[in-house]
Amino acid sequence: MVQSHAVRARIRAYVVASILAFVPAIARAQGPSPETAPPIFPGGALISYGSTFATREPVAALGGIIPVTARPTFSYDGDFDFTWGFFSNFDLEVTAPIVANHFDFGGSSTAPEARGTGFGDTMVLVKYRFYRKDSPRGTSQLSVTFGPKLPTGRTDLRDESGALLPAGLQAGSGSADFFLGANWTYTGVFNIRRLVADEDFRSLLRTTGTQDTKLGDEISSRFWLSYRPYESKYASRDWFIGPDVTWLHAQNDRVGGVEQAGSGGDALLAGVTTYVDARPGMDVWVGVDWDVAHSSGIAYMPVRRQIIFGITQQFRLHL
Repeated sequence: MVQSHAVRARIRAYVVASILAFVPAIARAQGPSPETAPPIFPGGALISYGSTFATREPVAALGGIIPVTARPTFSYDGDFDFTWGFFSNFDLEVTAPIVANHFDFGGSSTAPEARGTGFGDTMVLVKYRFYRKDSPRGTSQLSVTFGPKLPTGRTDLRDESGALLPAGLQAGSGSADFFLGANWTYTGVFNIRRLVADEDFRSLLRTTGTQDTKLGDEISSRFWLSYRPYESKYASRDWFIGPDVTWLHAQNDRVGGVEQAGSGGDALLAGVTTYVDARPGMDVWVGVDWDVAHSSGIAYMPVRRQIIFGITQQFRLHL
């Protein structure tokens, strides 16, 4: 009898937790959200669309020839995302991007331009939350995300003369890579219930892909300290806003097995991000980041400005 009561109590707790998890917008792992560590509750799902507009520092014209390590001076990345909470503490995420790249030389009106749009590389990721601790202050959570990046992207983009664009200007990489990330969320910073610290760490380990090019491995770390100026009575709607700092690291490219010295580097960006629950189940985020400091490799093209926005719709998926 005691065991039966315990089982019923656990079931009631599970049902209550599931309902509460659905109320305050479950897309905490989607885009620049206040809480990236928590997964979706079991049986929950979301679809989202996120856009990233990035501007990079151009390189000087070298006889009108695009360097083999070139990156787009302006790029647009539109990500279609589906996430499903298929088990307690586990998420399955599939991301399919549309990529538009534009390259031009700095300080030269006669140098050629190159641009192209295509389907990017798809990622299939699993997220696991392995730690959660509740306290009167708030909640601390830790999770890891891992999975492959598949070579589904377009790799045949060409310039106006018909020449094949370098690997870094293609929509896809042509390589099968591995994604590994970690997230940490700490609510109640300084015992302020509405103050949230969030860390999003990502790494992409690359292999050799199109044009016998191995794009440099990438690491990024984004820290966001957000405050919630508005919270509805039942947490069905809220608004987060606060500063963020991002560190980007890229290793040197390798072309034909030869390392391209000075093509990798580091950049530090700072900005502000806001995240709004427009209505229960629908979330919108907007963020802007600017270059604060970067390394000066001879072929390194650091990000100078980045604008992001997106929208997410959550729902229940009964499978």
